[in-house]
Amino acid sequence: MTEFDIVDAAAIREGRATDAYFERTETALEHAGRNPRVVAEVTADQFPDGDFELFAGLKDAVALLEDRAVDVDAIPEGRLFDGGPVMRIVGPYLAFARLETSLLGFLSHASGMATAALDCRVAAPDSQVLSFGARHVHPSMTAAVERSALVGGFDGFSHVAAGDLLGREASGTMPHALSICFGRGEQEAAWRAFDEAVDESVPRIALCDTYSDEVDEVLRAVETLGDRLDGVRLDTTGSRRGDFRHIIREVQWELDARGHEDVDVYVSGGLGPDDLRALRDVVDGFGVGGYVSNADPVDFALDIVEVDGEPAAKRGKLSGAKDVYRTADGAHAVGLADRSGPEGAESLMEPVIRDGEVVDDGAFDLDVAAERALADAEATGYGTDRSTE
Repeated sequence: MTEFDIVDAAAIREGRATDAYFERTETALEHAGRNPRVVAEVTADQFPDGDFELFAGLKDAVALLEDRAVDVDAIPEGRLFDGGPVMRIVGPYLAFARLETSLLGFLSHASGMATAALDCRVAAPDSQVLSFGARHVHPSMTAAVERSALVGGFDGFSHVAAGDLLGREASGTMPHALSICFGRGEQEAAWRAFDEAVDESVPRIALCDTYSDEVDEVLRAVETLGDRLDGVRLDTTGSRRGDFRHIIREVQWELDARGHEDVDVYVSGGLGPDDLRALRDVVDGFGVGGYVSNADPVDFALDIVEVDGEPAAKRGKLSGAKDVYRTADGAHAVGLADRSGPEGAESLMEPVIRDGEVVDDGAFDLDVAAERALADAEATGYGTDRSTE
């Protein structure tokens, strides 16, 4: 029996979860007696181009940087950004040099998933949307997946252990495996066993496409559970799905025709924003998996932009400490930190750590971050003309 391939929290905290060249850089600087005070910035794009992304991962980044001899400013978690820095670190370079790999990993992966979640949220703003993507990632990543989905506006998630870490109850009722364990033609026995055994606080939502036509199984579930049935879920595999919208409308029609219009209909299975947009008027909720958990990370980089008070940057990067702003018309603006911002603009960078001490944990409060994301989406018009392919 071997241990799981997981780099533990201690290795991350101690800076062992790093690229080897940072260790060698430390060795070289210490040998030369150099440890300049620097300003370093985390950026994805230097100039705004109208392609917003959602910032997430700040909670883990702060946990990594606290108790070190640095000051940190960042845009709060759950804000949309487009060019310029999302984080600024000021302090002796050796205080954080070896942390760059983990720091960028925390921010890049979470921001990519949160952005994908927001794509789905704005596609179906009035529907319930749950994260079902934990099965697509390494188990050590599941809490980050589910947290990022919540930052992006999802209503809940499926992973139990992630719920333990986040202090949230996991959602979900039954898989196809339950019906299969009872055998073909015995779906009623599976639904009945679920109803009899599972805690009353769990909604009675029957999965209704295991063996036969969706309408057939939905009506059989209604007959089996009666008024105890809260809803049905369709998770029909793509190879058998056909016109999914037509199937859903047929299910709704037959439920209504029999006086069961109060039974909610949920769908899942390989869905993305385009699917949510196309189906939001005929279903009550969605389970979204791989679109969020498999999202491309945001390509953040960390660059030194000032050394011992003097502007400095590598070729192709902008030197000098910078600030970022939300303008009155919802756009993003970037400027030098020692200059005034655009008239009427809101500065997005806020103090988070001072001399190693966290000074604003509200910058990564989960509920507040989700509220920020929706407010920023409205302010910037996010999703109104953005492709979500």
